[in-house]
Amino acid sequence: MKKTDMLPYALIFLLLLIKVSAFRILIFDTKSILHIVLIEFPMWAFLLSVVLLLAKKKLWLAVWIFNLLTSIIFFVVTLYIRYYSTIPSYYDLQQLNQSSSVSGTITMLSTPWDFLFFLDAVLLLFLVRRWKQPVKPAAMKYVAVSMAAVCTVTVVYALQQPIIDVSYFAKENGFLQSQVVQLYNRSTETAHASSSKLSAKELEELKGNEFVKVSKHESFGVAEGRNLFVIQVESLQNFVIGRTLNGQEITPNLNKLLTESAYFSNVFQQVGAGTTSDAEWMTNTGLYPQGMIPTANSLSGKEAPSLARTLKEHGYGSATYHADDVTFWNRDVLYPVLGYEEIFSIDDLPDIKNVGFGPADEVLFDFAANELPRQLETYERIYANIVTVTSHTPFEMPESMQHLNLPAEYEGMYIGNYFQSIRYADEQIGVFIQELKDQGIYDESLIAIFGDHSGMHGTLVTEEDQLLLGDFLGHDYSLKDQYTIPLIFTGGNLFEETEMTRIAGQTDIMPTLLALLGVEHEEPMMGHNLFQYKKNLLGMRYYLPGGSYIQSEQFYKAPGAKLPEVLYDLKTMEKRSKNSEAKKHIKDTETLMNYADLLLKDYIEE
Repeated sequence: MKKTDMLPYALIFLLLLIKVSAFRILIFDTKSILHIVLIEFPMWAFLLSVVLLLAKKKLWLAVWIFNLLTSIIFFVVTLYIRYYSTIPSYYDLQQLNQSSSVSGTITMLSTPWDFLFFLDAVLLLFLVRRWKQPVKPAAMKYVAVSMAAVCTVTVVYALQQPIIDVSYFAKENGFLQSQVVQLYNRSTETAHASSSKLSAKELEELKGNEFVKVSKHESFGVAEGRNLFVIQVESLQNFVIGRTLNGQEITPNLNKLLTESAYFSNVFQQVGAGTTSDAEWMTNTGLYPQGMIPTANSLSGKEAPSLARTLKEHGYGSATYHADDVTFWNRDVLYPVLGYEEIFSIDDLPDIKNVGFGPADEVLFDFAANELPRQLETYERIYANIVTVTSHTPFEMPESMQHLNLPAEYEGMYIGNYFQSIRYADEQIGVFIQELKDQGIYDESLIAIFGDHSGMHGTLVTEEDQLLLGDFLGHDYSLKDQYTIPLIFTGGNLFEETEMTRIAGQTDIMPTLLALLGVEHEEPMMGHNLFQYKKNLLGMRYYLPGGSYIQSEQFYKAPGAKLPEVLYDLKTMEKRSKNSEAKKHIKDTETLMNYADLLLKDYIEE
């Protein structure tokens, strides 16, 4: 065989090596050639060698398709990590039809440089013209075997390592290896690192509190017998509450409501890949979500001991409202698991005033309000779960729905659009609260209002947005600002104006609501009654590297794909040296999350 026969194959592998190297540098910000050659590249090279061996007459077409698919994967992962700040799993990539929050903003997330991933597809066309059908060298078998051997070693080594954070794991062990390990762990259920159970007393002590039986809590039963309304607001972050822009309140209706509410201002999102649906899961079970896999997409269909089911035993009917397709994030599976008796989606709402996903929030709230008279005749009392959607990224509102007169520097900016969408959502919440009062329901109700997750995150928040945010906040936009959501409890003659700064998470919403309603829940929950306990420990996943935690005094960000670990003082968000207390919290967080996985395991498909 002539040496020139090997040349086209060498060029094919060289193009792949360059592309893999670019991907590695872009995603992980590492430039170790040794790591790329020994860890990241071999598995891609093995797959390419298999394609070359199996391809017969249409070898160049097979190579071109392989390179195109590789380019698409690299391109999608790049956009995904810019939006979510984490590496997607194989599960996320196979469900891109559900990731509309990313696919709908591709033009905003991508840069012209990203399309260089597809440059080799053009270069391969020149190779096709030079070598119509190159001779397939016998050495290709040895290349495949060699790459397979290296891959085997790296995968076996990776299987021995715990996946605490997928992004960091992929950085250390290779992107494809991380996918193989996740697939293996999921198929064998070894992702759950422990089977250790915690009693309610042990769980509370882990958070730093002295356990008190729920029926002995001072707040137990203060809203007994009332209707329950839970309003989950899309992308509502805490930093907008009580703030003004150019003399205009961003949330005037919520601000007014605070005068008769208990307002928790240090509540952190705990959602994973399922984002909004994960928030619904936590609110209605008191359990953590999976993290890297949307919980709703993994449910086996087994009934969960939920808020709706527990309240049903006390005379409550239940209904959930969302102006989107019920199959989005598998809500057609999630809602029956949560035990809702009535489910309303985009198919049930009037097809009017569509913005983004579907009918605007005003249509949703009006529909829910109109259902109340019938429901209150049917049931002794009602639990209504209302999930808004209009304030969803990219936050572009029709002019008729814009209530703010933005300063010139905010016009057309992501943060400006965000403020407009939140102001709209606030307006509709105000209208709904007034409707409850007009129907004489408000004074007989307990109402919880909270944000599902951050809206201002990822690379969609430009440097200009960051500067505007810094000016608006009076300090740099921090991780604490990003992940803090408001949680408001209100209702007629229930609360005086109260702000509580104790640390809370979304897993705390259900136990707090049940305590206020005077209802005991027999099944274990990860959260606790926020009116009773002052300290907390929140395990974080997905939006923060696995192993991260938020504790009453500390905010710990575990090492991730690009950045090292950082310990912050929670109050000031100034960096601190890692101390013995932080090491204890890291260990306690691992115990906490292992127990969370154990509880969740009962409802996840095998």
